[in-house]
Amino acid sequence: MPRKNHRRTACLGALLACVTAFGGALTSPASASPASPGSAYAAIPPVSDFHGVNWADPRDNYADDAVVPSGLSTSDSYATTYAKSKAIIGGFGKLGANTVRLPVNPTSVNGPFWKSYRGAIDAATAKGFKVILGYWEADNAKDGKIDNQASWDQMWARITSAYGRNSQVYFEPMNEPFGYTSQEWRDIAADWVTTHRSVPRDRILIGGVKYSEDVKPVCADSRLNGTRLALHNYGFWHTDWTSYDQWKQDFKARIGDCASRTILDEFGATMTSGLDYNGPINGSHEIAYIQAATDTVRELGLGSVYWPGLRTADTYSLTTLQGTGTNLSLQLNNQSGLDRLHWAWKQ
Repeated sequence: MPRKNHRRTACLGALLACVTAFGGALTSPASASPASPGSAYAAIPPVSDFHGVNWADPRDNYADDAVVPSGLSTSDSYATTYAKSKAIIGGFGKLGANTVRLPVNPTSVNGPFWKSYRGAIDAATAKGFKVILGYWEADNAKDGKIDNQASWDQMWARITSAYGRNSQVYFEPMNEPFGYTSQEWRDIAADWVTTHRSVPRDRILIGGVKYSEDVKPVCADSRLNGTRLALHNYGFWHTDWTSYDQWKQDFKARIGDCASRTILDEFGATMTSGLDYNGPINGSHEIAYIQAATDTVRELGLGSVYWPGLRTADTYSLTTLQGTGTNLSLQLNNQSGLDRLHWAWKQ
């Protein structure tokens, strides 16, 4: 899929791109009182309450080994991971986010890293964030299918055992299941929901078909009633589209009448080249796309999770990581990009 190729290309150009300062670095975590672990029976937030960013591995979350979000390390203890994550999540909070999407894979969960990695999840929930945990396949596969069924089952059993009763944690069985037909994917998703029937359905995100690009077939499957729907859409899918109206129609066509269940949990554009997303389109497919996306989120009341809030050396990254050790902060890369997110989030 071009998205994978794009992200690899994006990494090469990131260090040469300009960075737009946002009143200096985002130096202090958001001031929020630590929240106690949630109950599985807490009030159900509407999708419009998901104001989020992805926190990604520099390798685009496709890893043969443990997937490790930017700034973290498999050599860190739980305490160090928690401290680093507290600072980074605090930076996301200063952006206005209340949700973070984190990657998981069998190696990161079934292996020794899980003990430390839980520090990132726990730091986020302690800040009052909603956390979406999504499965990525390995880099040496990338066929849009579950790499190993037994390992995948073990991973989700371990995750749901740890966080199934925490109302702040959400589960996305697979990111972009493009290797399956619509029927095959919906069967897999329905089986996951049945297997994990103790998890409230409103805390499950089922990706749309193919590259999570169309939620309507999943929405129409009665076996998946009550679940949330995960939609992806990217501007580089149609670089010749410079019409705002064309992009907006495309977004709506992917959603149908399922807006009340839909979270746009991957969308993004270049944030390190100085593009003004508040300005005129001027023939830019990226500006047309971002304006249409954020207007659609606001108009339909969708949830949204920007790709990425932080990913080292990605030109789409909304922020750049600053500091060393646990003394970390985030520097904003594009104020107008953040403005568009605030517009989408009605902030």
